[in-house]
Amino acid sequence: MQSKTFTIEDHAGVEIFVRKWEPKSDVEVRGIVQIAHGLGEHSARYEHVAKTLTDAGYIVYADDHRGHGKTAESLDKAGVLGPGGWEGTVRAMKNVTEKIIEEKSNDDLPVFLLGHSWGSYMSQDYTQEYADLIDGLILSGTNGKQPMLGILSFIGKLVTKIKGAETKAKLLDKVVMQPLNKPFEPARTDFDWLSRDEEVVDQYIEDPWCGFVLPNGFFIEMAKGLKKIWKPESEKKIPKDLPIYLFTGGQDPTNNMGEGMEILYERYKKMGIKDLSKNVYENARHETLNETNKEQVKQDLIDWLNEHS
Repeated sequence: MQSKTFTIEDHAGVEIFVRKWEPKSDVEVRGIVQIAHGLGEHSARYEHVAKTLTDAGYIVYADDHRGHGKTAESLDKAGVLGPGGWEGTVRAMKNVTEKIIEEKSNDDLPVFLLGHSWGSYMSQDYTQEYADLIDGLILSGTNGKQPMLGILSFIGKLVTKIKGAETKAKLLDKVVMQPLNKPFEPARTDFDWLSRDEEVVDQYIEDPWCGFVLPNGFFIEMAKGLKKIWKPESEKKIPKDLPIYLFTGGQDPTNNMGEGMEILYERYKKMGIKDLSKNVYENARHETLNETNKEQVKQDLIDWLNEHS
């Protein structure tokens, strides 16, 4: 696997940090995968996924979203999305795709968007607005319903008005994030909900760019984005002929133990998405690509990609 990093300037002038992994020269290239990482993490965590994909003949790109990793530059700015908030961050993902298309050595190479968790929510939005740029959508640890959406928006706006948008959202972190670990108590750590693999959890905890407390303004943007993407008029914009693959853990607390993904799957099915498939990995938690059964998860992903490239 060959790798490099670079930055691009997005539509608002924000410098977006991007990683690119390519197959070895003797491996035939089948397609391109753009990865959209989740909340409170960064693109470097997907290197092992990229290794598997490049071995199978896929070029992989993954950016650090606004407010995350090397794009944020400083932990003081962690979670600050910048100009345009949620919408601006989704458009920045589009700018990465445009760079991918610009770099394509072969116009016939299909481009797939793989979004995990928060990245999957933004990928849902992306597909409603920019589906013409991609050839398939993959959603990991995703959801189609958030019962706490109203509370999220109300508390976010109230606390932001008092303390400011960039102040760390300690109250919302307690209300929204910390309860994710409750199904696994007595827990070894505060992040057991991520994976059964203790090494993965420990590495996450030791990484200052993972699991940080988000600012109040982020939660306002998150609520706004989720409200938008799950409106019927928004979902109807997804092309019916776009192949979509969803997968999650059966013990993923972010989507009510897989129920939220099933809700989204059923909506897509009723909408008439022609090529729709799913996988639920029993007993796996939120990060199936970092789970104890990750090799099976990655193989299933490659099998789906090979069927569509």
